[in-house]
Amino acid sequence: MRLYKNTVDAVIQILREVCIDKRYADKVIKHVLKQNARWGARDRRFIAETAYEIIRNLRLVCECAGVTQINEQNLYELFGCWHILNKKELPQWSEFEKIYPQKILTNFSRLTAVFKIRESIPDWMDELGRQELADKWESECSAMNEQAAVVLRVNTLKTTRNELQKIVAENGIETASVNWAPEALVLNERQNVFKLPQFKDGLFEMQDAASQDVSLFLQIEPGMRVIDACAGAGGKTLHIASLLKNKGKVISLDVEQWKLDELMKRIKRAGATTVETRLIESGKIIKRLKGTADRLLLDVPCSGLGVLKRNPDAKWKLSMDFIESVKKTQQNILENYSSMLKPNGLMVYSTCSLLPSENEEQVNLFLNKNKGQYKLLEEKRHWPSEGFDGFYMALIKKTTDS
Repeated sequence: MRLYKNTVDAVIQILREVCIDKRYADKVIKHVLKQNARWGARDRRFIAETAYEIIRNLRLVCECAGVTQINEQNLYELFGCWHILNKKELPQWSEFEKIYPQKILTNFSRLTAVFKIRESIPDWMDELGRQELADKWESECSAMNEQAAVVLRVNTLKTTRNELQKIVAENGIETASVNWAPEALVLNERQNVFKLPQFKDGLFEMQDAASQDVSLFLQIEPGMRVIDACAGAGGKTLHIASLLKNKGKVISLDVEQWKLDELMKRIKRAGATTVETRLIESGKIIKRLKGTADRLLLDVPCSGLGVLKRNPDAKWKLSMDFIESVKKTQQNILENYSSMLKPNGLMVYSTCSLLPSENEEQVNLFLNKNKGQYKLLEEKRHWPSEGFDGFYMALIKKTTDS
């Protein structure tokens, strides 16, 4: 494939903003792709996928290129190194003068024998993964370095899976269903689906199949009162609304107003008439809702290790200090927000983490602190090696009027 200066420069801009300025890759890529309306689908795919692949394999690329600290001067070296590792020749550009292909390939042969370098993860993450997941860590870590699938969640308030599958096929987009996720369609080939009129009309949202399973795990029935207590931008809120068939109530809570504002736009597009949003400004909001939920979703903040396929730059932003801090947040949410559940009501505690210390151990700690008040009914996991995101979920029943 021939390289063009303007598209390579776009990749370099993304690497600069993500690796040096520490911005989020998805937002940076979206912004960069908006800069030039003349880029066609092929150019846009090259820019986005090349940037993501370099970020995903950043440690391996740096070590093969001999780069010890990323700066403005060596960004082209990272691009050139990745190009060579993909067995492609570099053009005779001045930006590539310091690149020596044979040295890079020799380094690659030596370095890929070291797991944490081959899979491009920090030392501390490798140590933590082995400590918590033992023999399972290596296979899951390798799976997290694969490109994430593009998955749609069909909005059953407006259409059916079969009908949407036919409609998008008419636009040249072939999809496959997932037998355990009744609203999921997986794209056979990556494409920008946000431009489709069906997206603008609210017929689907982007949501991984494992993430969709969280709302299904709540055992929702039309007419129920459901609280999504850590709603974020509301992907699971919208799924809950569709499962309610617009009969009942979804109360969507979050501590950040901008996320709820974004959710309001999505609510309108989806035609979800049962959703109400509330900002958690203080503990009073939780107290007012005590004992009011038939179903309660606690999709808590977490390390996000299960979704590194989608957010590869998170590998370089995470730290042990953050994980220890977020575990305290998880326990506080479980302890305080669970009061919103009615007696005999069901709640799901979920994370997109792989770590037992964020998952089973947190649930066990909560149950032991509240003996006789709650009962664990079922636990479920999705692993990255199964093809989708990593998720943990626990279904818990409130057994007393506490």
